Amino acid sequence: MLLTGLSQCHNPNDQPRRRTVSIEEKNGKFILHRNGRPFEIKGAAGYSHFHTLRESGGNTLRTWDTTRLASLLDSAQANHLAVVVGLPLPMNDDMSFYNDPVKVAAHLKALQVVVNRFKHNPAVLMWSLGNELDFPFGFSYYRFYTTFNAITDMIHRDDPDHPVTTVVLNFNTKYIFNITTRCDVDLLSFNIYSNIKSLRKDLADFSWFWNGPYLLTEWGIDGPWEGTEQTAWGAYIEDTSKKKADFYLKRYQQDVPREDPRFLGSFVFFWGNKQETTPTWFSLFDEAGAHAEPVAIMKYIWTGKPSPEPFPELQYMLVNQKGARDNILLNPGSLSTAEVFLYKADNRIKTVKWQILPEDWYRENNQNSTKKLKPIEGLFQKNQNLKATFAAPDQEGPYRVFATIYLQNGNFATCNTPFYVVSDP
Repeated sequence: MLLTGLSQCHNPNDQPRRRTVSIEEKNGKFILHRNGRPFEIKGAAGYSHFHTLRESGGNTLRTWDTTRLASLLDSAQANHLAVVVGLPLPMNDDMSFYNDPVKVAAHLKALQVVVNRFKHNPAVLMWSLGNELDFPFGFSYYRFYTTFNAITDMIHRDDPDHPVTTVVLNFNTKYIFNITTRCDVDLLSFNIYSNIKSLRKDLADFSWFWNGPYLLTEWGIDGPWEGTEQTAWGAYIEDTSKKKADFYLKRYQQDVPREDPRFLGSFVFFWGNKQETTPTWFSLFDEAGAHAEPVAIMKYIWTGKPSPEPFPELQYMLVNQKGARDNILLNPGSLSTAEVFLYKADNRIKTVKWQILPEDWYRENNQNSTKKLKPIEGLFQKNQNLKATFAAPDQEGPYRVFATIYLQNGNFATCNTPFYVVSDP
């Protein structure tokens, strides 16, 4: 049976009482209701910095799993935040899991325990089953769909007060078709980055088949993947935090389909600090919780009020007068000079932290590593704040030199430049 809207999977008349969270279609517009009131999601994807999120005008966190969920929900509630709770599920092609009824039953039971333990927590907004699962055609995936549906049926039965969603990568019409015809969720969610530029058109072109409500559970700057500039040896070139801040604002204003009556909200990625190719690529905070400029941009997006707090006006970095696109090659132990340039001089700079890290090329199951890298000690010979002299590492291979500039108010800006150490033949 073809469904034109996922919200139609459950008739609100089936429940005599008002649900805590529900999705209503009224005059062609979908409205998310929480505790009887319309609720527009102004969200961030992450596990931390609840107070800053609330102060910035955000109202919802999105997680990927149930790690420390009790503490997370308590912190969210204390800061008047809602949470889209991620319920982990193995990828659809993990047949060692889906072909094992014992493993499947144990996982279903574990998720049932979580749902029933936290379904009355006032911070819970909805459940999100799986992250970036594939929903392919083919009888070989029968057990995947059976498992997925058993879990969503359990959630709908045990907790009718909260909607259930699942997250797919980009706008994939094949997956949307299979979800709407083979599964039972209340709305769809998309993790989408560079493809967001065509999202409005994609939604319109496929509305003849599916015109239900949706969330953007991840959006942000383009990541270290296909389509992003690389050096000759394959290191992805990262923008400065200043350029990222400008990009967040431009992408939100131009590409997030806020005017769409099916759009229920979005979550910026990543509200915290994480390693993904570099420790700074997606991180809106440093490890100690200091703010990069995109935090102020999100406050402006959510409240309409520009932040009065200053950030370093970082322009670019050069190593030996060369930029990242110049494919910088160094000999082991050779001395080089890295220099950071600002748009204008700033006497509020408190400190500049210089570091050299090895390039993070490790992948597991085609996923980026999230393990923090350790800076290589003892390489910097001279540090003059915006300029530093360093010795290239002795071991041949790819590296990056990082500069993090802190103002006296604690806010920071960051940039890095990749280079490759080549031994003499």
